[in-house]
Amino acid sequence: MSAILGAHMSIAGGYHLAVERALAAGCECLQIFTKNNNQWRAKTITQEQAQRFRQAVQASAIRATLAHDSYLINLASPDRDLWKRSVNSFIEELQRADSLGIPFVVTHPGAHTTSSVERGLRNVVLAIDEIHRQTADLRAQCLLETTAGQGTALGWRFEQLAAILDRVQEPDRLGICFDTCHVFAAGYPMAEKKDYRATIRQFDRCIGIGRIRAFHLNDSLRELGSRVDRHAHIGRGKMGLAPFRNLLADRRFRKVPMYLETPKGKEHGQDLDRINLDTLRGLTGPGAQPVGPLSSD
Repeated sequence: MSAILGAHMSIAGGYHLAVERALAAGCECLQIFTKNNNQWRAKTITQEQAQRFRQAVQASAIRATLAHDSYLINLASPDRDLWKRSVNSFIEELQRADSLGIPFVVTHPGAHTTSSVERGLRNVVLAIDEIHRQTADLRAQCLLETTAGQGTALGWRFEQLAAILDRVQEPDRLGICFDTCHVFAAGYPMAEKKDYRATIRQFDRCIGIGRIRAFHLNDSLRELGSRVDRHAHIGRGKMGLAPFRNLLADRRFRKVPMYLETPKGKEHGQDLDRINLDTLRGLTGPGAQPVGPLSSD
C-alpha cells in the first residue's frame, strides 16, 4: 500500500469546489482553511454548504480531510486579550471543521513573544484545557504542528511539544502534524537513512510516533537549522529528495495522510501540485528501500 498523498486547496466559490480542485490535481487527501486565514471573523457555514462538502468528499476518492486554523491565533500569547481571542477563535475553528465532517484542525502552538518559553508553554496548556472544556461535544480534534522555530515560535523542539502533551488534562484529544520543512529548519536532519531514523527515533522517544495524525510535505528554501519557515517545491529546496524518499518508504506511516503546502501555480502549463505529487509518487517505485521499525536500527 502506498502513502496517502494530497494537498491544501482553496475553498474559493464553495467548500465543495476544494474537493474538485483536489481531484483534478490527483490528490487522495485534502486540507483546507474553513475561513479566511488572515481574518478573525468569518461567515457562518450553512447547513447546505456543509452538506455539499460532505457529499462531495463521500462521492470522491478523497480518503482524508484536514483543516488548518487562522494564522492570527496565538495560544501562547502573554497578552490576555489576544490569548482569549485566540482561544475563542480556535473553538470556532473546531466547530467549523466539525460541521464539515473534518476530523482534525492543525494549529501552530504559538509564539511566546515578550515572555519566556516556559510561560508560553504554560499559556498553550491553559488554552488547550479551556478549548477542550468547551468542545467536549465535538468530534473534531486539535493537531499541534511542528514548527521551524522562527522568532519566538514554540514547537520547534520535540521536547516542547512533549511538554504540552504531558501537562494538558486530556492529552488523548491531541495529535501531532509533522511538517517536513519545519522539522528540517529546526535542525533535525532526514536525508541520510541513519539521520532519518535518528530523527524519528528522537520524536518517538519524546512524543510517540503514534501521535502523528498528519504530515505536511514541504521542501525548505532555507538550510538545515536555519529556523526560517519558507516552503519550497519537493526536491527543489535545501532538503532535496532523500528525506521524502525515506519518509515515503517508512511502513509505519503508510496510513497517515500527507499534505502538500507548496507554492501554487503552473509550470509549462501543468499544475504545480500535480508536479509535486508526481515527484513524490516517483520516489515509491520498485527500487525504493523500505525503512524498518525502530528496533531494527
